[in-house]
Amino acid sequence: MSPHTALVVGGTSGIGLATARQLNAAGARVHVAARGKERLDRLAVSDPALTGHRADGADHGQIAAVAEVIGRIDWLVITLAGSEGAGPVAELDLAMLRRAFDAKFWGYLTTIQAVLPHLAPAGSITVLGAITAQAGMAGTAGIAAVNGAVEALVRPLAVELAPVRVNGVSPGFVDTPWWSGLPDDVRRAYFEQAAQVLPARRIATAEDVAAAVVLAATNPNLTGTIIQSDGGLRLVSVG
Repeated sequence: MSPHTALVVGGTSGIGLATARQLNAAGARVHVAARGKERLDRLAVSDPALTGHRADGADHGQIAAVAEVIGRIDWLVITLAGSEGAGPVAELDLAMLRRAFDAKFWGYLTTIQAVLPHLAPAGSITVLGAITAQAGMAGTAGIAAVNGAVEALVRPLAVELAPVRVNGVSPGFVDTPWWSGLPDDVRRAYFEQAAQVLPARRIATAEDVAAAVVLAATNPNLTGTIIQSDGGLRLVSVG
C-alpha cells in the first residue's frame, strides 16, 4: 500500500486529471472530487485506479465529508477553474466577476479550510493560479484579480500552516477543455500565433503543467513557491 494519499479537487479534466494520473503513476492513492456526475462516471471507466467523489469545492460540508471518508491526506491539490472574468475593464460585468471569485478564489479557500483538519503534518497544499496574475495582458484585469487572489494565499499560508507546505503553479496557455468555448479552427489559429511568440515556441499540454503541480506537491523542500509553467508568456506580449 502506498504511504501517500492525494486528493485532487477539480480533477476530472484538464490539468487536474493529468495531475491525478501522474500522482497515481508515482504510487499514490489518488482521490478526485468534482461536481459533475457525468464526468465522474466517465472517470470511473477511463481511470478505475482513481477514486471519485461528488462534491462542490465551494461547499465546505461536501468537501469536509469527502476528507472524512478519505482520512489522512498527504497531498491536497486544488485545480478548480472558471471561464468567466475576461474582458475590457470598461465593459466588465461585475456580477460575472463576483461569480468568478465565488467559483475559484472562494472555492480554493473553502476547500483548504475543509480539508485542513485531515492534512498530514508533513503534507502539502498546491493551488493552481494562472500567469494572468503576474503578466500585463490587456483584457485580463478581472481574471488577473481572481488568480492573483489565489496566488496571494501561497506565501502567508506557507508560514502559517508550517510544516504543511503550500505552493502554487501558474500556467499560461494550455491546450485543455478550458478553451472549448472557442471554435476549433479559431482556437488552433490563436494557438499557432501565440506559439510563434512564446519563448518556448509551443503551447503547453495538461501533462506539462501537471508535472509542475506534482513537483510542488511532492518535493519536501518546496514551500511558499509559485512555479511559473507558462512557456515564457509573462516575458512577451501576445495579441
